[in-house]
Amino acid sequence: MPPKITVLIVDDHPIARAGIRAVIEQADDMEVAGEAQDGDEAMRLVEQLRPNVLLLDLKMPGVRAWEVEKWARENYPEIAALVLTGHDRDFYLARMVEAGVAGYLDKNEHPERLLANIRAAARGETLFTQEQLQRVLQWQQTAGRKWDSLTERERQVARLLVEGKSDSAIAEALEIQQRTASSHVSSLLKKLELDSRQEAMAWLVKHIPEMSDDL
Repeated sequence: MPPKITVLIVDDHPIARAGIRAVIEQADDMEVAGEAQDGDEAMRLVEQLRPNVLLLDLKMPGVRAWEVEKWARENYPEIAALVLTGHDRDFYLARMVEAGVAGYLDKNEHPERLLANIRAAARGETLFTQEQLQRVLQWQQTAGRKWDSLTERERQVARLLVEGKSDSAIAEALEIQQRTASSHVSSLLKKLELDSRQEAMAWLVKHIPEMSDDL
């Protein structure tokens, strides 16, 4: 008998982890290697347990899901990762595809379908639909291109803009001169091809959902 597929469940909701565990335990050919409630714990358990498949929730405390996957791909490329989420936004889908996950699944997935996807990922298959890949390409060529052109400081300014802060408040938050803050705002607007702060706020909330996740 071949060895069982080992799965590490990563989700910050205990009830969700219990539900996923119950589904996996129905299968004779796989087992739960462990559970993690955030990205930091996931990375520790990956090092310790070396599971075959990493089943990632998208939004959780600590290290973000795509950062966990990038780290796993660099250090343990033999481990396949699947995202199981209720957040079907192009930004998140693109980030996870770029990070190297094998599939991006809906949390409403039928249990048997989830098990089939875990088996496929363990075999080295990728599970993206053509529609998902087209969405990723579209996002990368439009909003993604603009977002990736911003510097880290401009992204910090972007988050503060979404919070509704003025240039003086941005300067105070980042401990910089107000004229420097104003310069960052102007540069951000130019790169996003927008004319006003209000347009920037609306664009960021629409295309970069992580900007408003914590508001």
